Amino acid sequence: MDRMFRVCGFWTGIFTVMLYLGGLDRTAMLFLAQTGFFVLLSYLKLSERMYMYVFGAYLTIFFVGFTYWTTFMMPLGGGE
Repeated sequence: MDRMFRVCGFWTGIFTVMLYLGGLDRTAMLFLAQTGFFVLLSYLKLSERMYMYVFGAYLTIFFVGFTYWTTFMMPLGGGE
C-alpha cells in the first residue's frame, strides 16, 4: 500500500511540473504540497488499514473543498 502512495506522489509531481510550465503557479504549489504529503506518508510504514483511513480522509477533504469551490467561488456560466 505504501507503494501506491509513492505512485500518487509521482503523478501529482508530474502534474506539478505541467501546471508550473503552463503558468498556473498557485495550482502547481497545491499539487507540490500533495506530492510532499503522499511521498512522506508512503515512508511511514503504516498498516494497510491506516493507509485506507488516511486516503478516505484525503478524499473527503478534497470533495468538500471541490464542492465548496464549485458552488460558491466559481462564477456562474463559466465566467462568460
